[in-house]
Amino acid sequence: MVIENVERIMAHEGLPARLAADRGIRQVAPALVAIVLSLVAVFVPVAFTGGVTGALFRQFAITIAIAVVLSGIVALTLTPALCAFLLKEASEAHTTGPFGLFNRVFDRGRHNYVTNVERVLRRPRAGFAAFAVVIVLAVWLWRHVPSSFIPTEDKGYFAVAIQLPDGASLQRTEAVLQRVEGFLRQEPSVRNIVALAGLDILSRSSQTNSAVIFVNVAPWDERGKKDALDKITARLSGRLFGMKDAIGFAFNLPEIPGLGATAGVETNLQDRIGRPVTDFAGEVQQFVQAANQLPAVAGVQVNFRANVPQLFVSVDRAAALSRGVQLSDLFGTLQALLSTLYINDFNLYGKTYRVQAEAEAQFRQSPADIGRLYVRGANRAMIPLSALTRTEFRSAPTLVSRFNGFTSALLTGAPKPGRSSGEMMAELDSLVTTRFGNEGLALAYSGQSYQERASSGAAGVVMVLGLIIVFLVLAAQYESWSLPFAVLLGVPFGVLGAYFGIWLRGMPSDIYVQVGLITVVGLSAKNAILIVEFANSLREQGATLIQAAALAARDRLRPILMTSLAFIFGVSPLLVAGGAGAVSRHSIGTTVFFGMLVATAIAIIFIPLFFLVIQGLAERGKPPAPAAYREEQ
Repeated sequence: MVIENVERIMAHEGLPARLAADRGIRQVAPALVAIVLSLVAVFVPVAFTGGVTGALFRQFAITIAIAVVLSGIVALTLTPALCAFLLKEASEAHTTGPFGLFNRVFDRGRHNYVTNVERVLRRPRAGFAAFAVVIVLAVWLWRHVPSSFIPTEDKGYFAVAIQLPDGASLQRTEAVLQRVEGFLRQEPSVRNIVALAGLDILSRSSQTNSAVIFVNVAPWDERGKKDALDKITARLSGRLFGMKDAIGFAFNLPEIPGLGATAGVETNLQDRIGRPVTDFAGEVQQFVQAANQLPAVAGVQVNFRANVPQLFVSVDRAAALSRGVQLSDLFGTLQALLSTLYINDFNLYGKTYRVQAEAEAQFRQSPADIGRLYVRGANRAMIPLSALTRTEFRSAPTLVSRFNGFTSALLTGAPKPGRSSGEMMAELDSLVTTRFGNEGLALAYSGQSYQERASSGAAGVVMVLGLIIVFLVLAAQYESWSLPFAVLLGVPFGVLGAYFGIWLRGMPSDIYVQVGLITVVGLSAKNAILIVEFANSLREQGATLIQAAALAARDRLRPILMTSLAFIFGVSPLLVAGGAGAVSRHSIGTTVFFGMLVATAIAIIFIPLFFLVIQGLAERGKPPAPAAYREEQ
């Protein structure tokens, strides 16, 4: 922008490079300061946002704010000096060669642009009617674009959860695990496999009938589109669903480690009325069946079952006391021989070993083995547990979890392709409210889904605060309460373009879209500042309002296009990025690309109108400025 202004002064006024650099920086310095302060002000509220969303926002806010400040310092100091030393002395613009061709094409386009601006200035009502249409379209897109938290990325690895029938032994689980590993290795993209039998990754508990496999795939540049992570997991899930002796599914892991077990939706179905566990299990199964019929839901799994066969041991306390058996000794015997009892640690040859007591496997194979254990009673007599206990098989849940104090069942699932997690969560909420609300059921989200709900609306608050700070900064810069409105009214065009871009590509509004949207707001204000600042300067020199608006649009078109197109082309590779983090790049790149494209192509036609109307309202009742301005030819 500084270079363009210096070259224009050299070509139109015939000044040498040093004088032109000095005069040029004096003309654009107020606009540069206003642009830097506005861009920084947009990101100031972002840096103070709390939670996981704030941590992600803060990285972008600090990076962009520091970069903008440094860029402004360079533009105000180093760039004029370089112009004075490096620009050639010239008294007229390029008329021949490729630069002459470019200038002729640009002058023709600028003439059409100024003609359209003057047409809008002569019909302010029609212009504001068109602006109202822009507002309506932006609001409509904002309401219809689905929401999400963090896009699911191809991280180069995924997990497979396997579950056998209730009560299955660890040996059966290991046999199924080996079979699953066999067809996992048939996938050409699979590189490494780590299998853990006896671990339920969803409930984070030890279950003999559960297993998990962590799979590492080939690098991104060695895989095509058919071997993308979502395609691999879809193929494997199809084969896993075909198993008769177990169920299993492949899933992506959460984008932020520690935020839940899966990358999809994670919610807890709560029993708010305290019904029996068996009745709650039936309600859970009905809810899962209904949830899997929802349009946005690809599949919901639940880890809650209440009919798992278990062995219950009942102690005859009266018989134990009559024989002089301490209950603590009896339960300690059961724990030490049937489970594992921690004794102590000991050091040997510089290593620490853990001592645990447990009976040999052949002595704890059947319920009858419990009766063959002995405990010391009165007079140091050894009494068999068969005389003190009674065993029976019952059906009960292996794990009863509570969420926020209520008995709950963990549900995990993923949205269908082309649908977002926000749509899936909205449909689940509607389902539990309309069909299961009267039955005492409620949903409470956890993990990544909880963060998505907690951050809902945070971007809107941050944007409003940013606009307020920008307004105050511009009011101080212009010493006017009216001119900042002419700048901020250009923001809806960028918002419209951003939402139109993500709607066109079928993308949800995730946290990276929100970061890009805040960037678009700052850059849209930058374009408006260039026009309003110069128009205000012309008005102070005595130009009429229409003159000032039209001439500012004409003389500031070139720097606006130079800076905006440089930014648009700079982010265009993000639209087609691949590899690690590609989906996040698509989100932020699409938002900024289309937002700046619309803000540059359409908003600059309306900004002169905003200056004309707002400045005219501000000057109403004041004496007219002296007509001392003479347009430069």
